[in-house]
Amino acid sequence: MSHEAISIFDMFKIGIGPSSSHTLGPWKAALRFLRSLDEKNILRYVENIEVLLYGSLAKTGIGHGTDVAVQLGLSGDDPVTFDINRIAAKMNDIRDTKKLLLNGRHEIDFDPSADIEFLFAESLPFHPNALTFLVRLSNQETLAETYYSIGGGFVVKEGELDEGKNQPTLPFPINTANDLLHWCMKTGMSISEVVMENELTWRSEKEVSEQVMNTWRVMKECIYRGCHTEGILPGGLNVKRRGFLLNKRLMNDRTYTGYNNWIAHIREGGNDFKYTLDWVSCFALAVNEENASFGRVVTAPTNGAAGVIPAVLQYYVSFCDGGNEEKIIQFLLTAGEIGSIFKKGATISAAMGGCQAEIGVSSAMAAAALTECMGGTQRQTLMAAEIAMEHHLGLTCDPIGGLVQIPCIERNTMGAIKAITASQLALQSSPDFAKVSLDGVIRTMWNTALDMNSKYKETADGGLAVNIPISLSEC
Repeated sequence: MSHEAISIFDMFKIGIGPSSSHTLGPWKAALRFLRSLDEKNILRYVENIEVLLYGSLAKTGIGHGTDVAVQLGLSGDDPVTFDINRIAAKMNDIRDTKKLLLNGRHEIDFDPSADIEFLFAESLPFHPNALTFLVRLSNQETLAETYYSIGGGFVVKEGELDEGKNQPTLPFPINTANDLLHWCMKTGMSISEVVMENELTWRSEKEVSEQVMNTWRVMKECIYRGCHTEGILPGGLNVKRRGFLLNKRLMNDRTYTGYNNWIAHIREGGNDFKYTLDWVSCFALAVNEENASFGRVVTAPTNGAAGVIPAVLQYYVSFCDGGNEEKIIQFLLTAGEIGSIFKKGATISAAMGGCQAEIGVSSAMAAAALTECMGGTQRQTLMAAEIAMEHHLGLTCDPIGGLVQIPCIERNTMGAIKAITASQLALQSSPDFAKVSLDGVIRTMWNTALDMNSKYKETADGGLAVNIPISLSEC
């Protein structure tokens, strides 16, 4: 059986909210399309581009900023580095001038209201998140390319779906949790140590460590920014930011400067259960309120679930003495591998599997990572991931107004708390007596996804999206 090689940095991508499937994915698809035009040496001959959005991308595309992402991608902007404070100005400029600087160097006529088409009633068979770029060249020839945003910022191009042919051979090939456990038992290594050995296929240990710590830097900056930004989230639901208010209440008027001083004050508050619970919720709220505001976040494994892993890791750093670099690297290596196993065995796309594929997977990733860092065995670590997912099975994705706000933001707090609970259960249990394996729960999750009605898969056609009578008014 072939093994899919996925780096943890494929699971943890730095980008811009609010959705990895509907924002980051289409953005990356547009960048890939630009590369395709360059490879054909025809970008300078482009006269017109139309973008067709299908299925879930159409139904929740406005709320998720798919149209914005496509325009930024076609402009050649990098989601990792683009200044989030320039997004509104750039969109206004394209809209007002009806001009787009393709890949930053070739100007074309482009009217977003006419050239981005939302095909609400059409869906392509391979995946609900599909978009097609239609190009007319100066010699009147036409070109069409279709891409699929398959979850977590992963993008595949139609006709190039067998991307595993040129993948590297890993020292410890892993498709399933049982594969991972096999290598741990054979070598005596922890999960994070096995993952590190595989990562060395792509980059040096120093580079892996530096990139992991940069990932954590973006996560903690997002937490801090979200805890110190007040106001109303964009999109028209008039949702008030709660991370700012909760942080202010918990800090009780203490003054501080910067992240490190802030964390020091948090630690001074002790380890009371309610106090700790409030902070975990605050951390998760902060990240996903930033995500909903087109802020810079890390897919973990998606944008909609971006708050769970940072919240649990920040909990570990703040309340469990996990603040050293070695432990943070161990945490994220373990979490990344668990996420990749879910992607291989099921999905991390809400448009394919509902919110169990996002919050459920992120909770399982965080539970496993916390368990290993707290001294759990390899089997206890996998057990924690199983427990976390088992209690997210069937979770639907029904965003009100197509926005990654209600119920998405609160769900991140619940996923984080469940991850910590799952970890504690696993640490106090013997896996020898477990009835459900991680591979078993992943198969069950996928079967559940296949049976789930499509209206509960990120379409805003069912659930809370149709039962909560909220009229949208643009903020």
